[in-house]
Amino acid sequence: MKITIADTVDETLRNLAVFFVETAQRNIQEKGRFSVALSGGSSPKKLYELLVAHHANDLDWKKVHFFFGDERYVPHTDPDSNYLMAKQTLFDPLFINPLQVYAVDTSLEPKQAAEAYTETILKFFNGEKLSFDLILLGLGDNSHTASLFPYTSILADDSQSVKEVFLNDQGVYRISFTAPLINQADRTAFLVYGAGKAEAVRHVIEDPIDIEQFPAQLIIPVNGYLDWFLDRAAAAELSMHY
Repeated sequence: MKITIADTVDETLRNLAVFFVETAQRNIQEKGRFSVALSGGSSPKKLYELLVAHHANDLDWKKVHFFFGDERYVPHTDPDSNYLMAKQTLFDPLFINPLQVYAVDTSLEPKQAAEAYTETILKFFNGEKLSFDLILLGLGDNSHTASLFPYTSILADDSQSVKEVFLNDQGVYRISFTAPLINQADRTAFLVYGAGKAEAVRHVIEDPIDIEQFPAQLIIPVNGYLDWFLDRAAAAELSMHY
């Protein structure tokens, strides 16, 4: 595990943007393509905007294949859709071919949507190990990542797949990669900033293992690398120096 702490949010975003581009360039050079699973929410939106503004010409975007580590169970036109956010901030500005974007089909029932997305991933890797080149993750105030929420059944799922998750407190479904699927990735990167995330960061990185309460502790790559990109505020409660 590598932790990169920057003084400001902007510097944190710049660090991850450079990491994203360099990781993509290396995989395109070695394999001819780059597979990345995006995260949703407000934090990565700024990353996508930065990639468009400053790195549009640094990458052969025609060789990048975009997936989603989790998705809200809403139509693609809904403001809460992770797909819609990425489309507006990343895909459309970069003129990404829709065939390079693998969205969750939220027109299906939740269970069927998860199963169909698993099949999409299996088809993409075509018998190879289900190992994304990069998976981007965020961290919730309650120490969840992707849609691996505290005290939900997906936390015990040992399959490399996509599952539906019902959140009782919100009364909604999410569609999410399981932890074993995430842990097959070559590179996994958390983007976390802001003082409001400091406690969750400490729980996940330094506290004793308690998967049910701090689900992001499940993210332990099998053969890959784990990177954390934090600003100083998010890292404030860490006791060790990184």
